[in-house]
Amino acid sequence: MEFVYLSGSVSFGFLLIAAIIYKGYKTQNNKTGTTNAISVLSIIVAAKNEEQNINSLIDSLEKLNYPNEYFEVIIVDDNSTDHTAELIQSKITGKNNFTFTTAHQKEIEGKKGALSIGIKNAKHNFIVITDADCKPEINWLKAMASKLNEGFDFVFGVAPIKSGNTLVEKISAFENLRNTFLTVAAVGLNIPYSAAARSFAFSKKSFERIGGYTNTTETLSGDDDLLLREAVKHKMSIGTVIEPEAFVYSSAPKSFDEYFKQKKRHIQTSFYYLPKQKLFLGFWHLINLISLFSVILIFISPVLAMPFVVKLVYDLFVVIRHQKEIGHSFRFYEIIYLQIIFELFVVVNFFNSLFGKIEWK
Repeated sequence: MEFVYLSGSVSFGFLLIAAIIYKGYKTQNNKTGTTNAISVLSIIVAAKNEEQNINSLIDSLEKLNYPNEYFEVIIVDDNSTDHTAELIQSKITGKNNFTFTTAHQKEIEGKKGALSIGIKNAKHNFIVITDADCKPEINWLKAMASKLNEGFDFVFGVAPIKSGNTLVEKISAFENLRNTFLTVAAVGLNIPYSAAARSFAFSKKSFERIGGYTNTTETLSGDDDLLLREAVKHKMSIGTVIEPEAFVYSSAPKSFDEYFKQKKRHIQTSFYYLPKQKLFLGFWHLINLISLFSVILIFISPVLAMPFVVKLVYDLFVVIRHQKEIGHSFRFYEIIYLQIIFELFVVVNFFNSLFGKIEWK
């Protein structure tokens, strides 16, 4: 009987937290833009050694469904050692709304310093940020402008990672799916903690009000999350954009070495989250891991594996029902094994993040 109570308590705890998170997600997903007003915007891109990607990004920005006279693009080359700078200058020749500059004299280390230069030189109040290795969909800028026009101080959109054929690509894409669901849900629960830097926007006034990036220098990473942290501190409004024609796609890491470096940057940033953000994430991951590892106790009593079954059913439900609306498509069997790997890698990546330094490329 004790096993029944224990297993039932864990299962109930998991379902209670999962239901709250699910409600938070639905709250955001049910919100649609209320205005189609055209605003002037400045797109800022920090590029470092992106000779393989920069032409594709510029082509995507040119195809945006938005009047050229209403947006500018400022690309900041952060001391690239390849041909990124030359390619940018050549590619934007004759494009009146594109500007190239360098980050030779940045005041803040890393990507934040390059972005700061771009923001400082921006002509417009609404700032939209993406990465040099991304591909925005055609209505990305339109959707971001619409959300900013609703009065939000900061806005972030859905930025799917393309699922390739290798295991590391699939793991990265699945992590992106689960993390996107959780970050959107956190906004709905009024505990925003992370945003996709590939699709991030704010008003210049709000950026200046929180001191820009000057209060986010604890780590080289976190140009998105730590800026969001400062916005939460100042009780600013955070909005989300969940529209397929506003997705910003990027490719998955090609190797586990690249994957682990990327995850190290992300997780080391989380060390500087606010206490309530850490509590939210820590409790959610803990109940997931307890539920996952409950399957080991099946040899003691089958009933002890109930949390594992409950979690598996919930995970399948969430992914199958919502994966397409946040830019993914996994087969049934992939969801099962990738979900298990995802939870295990939460532990692996946490311990990996405790050692070594990170770099902005």
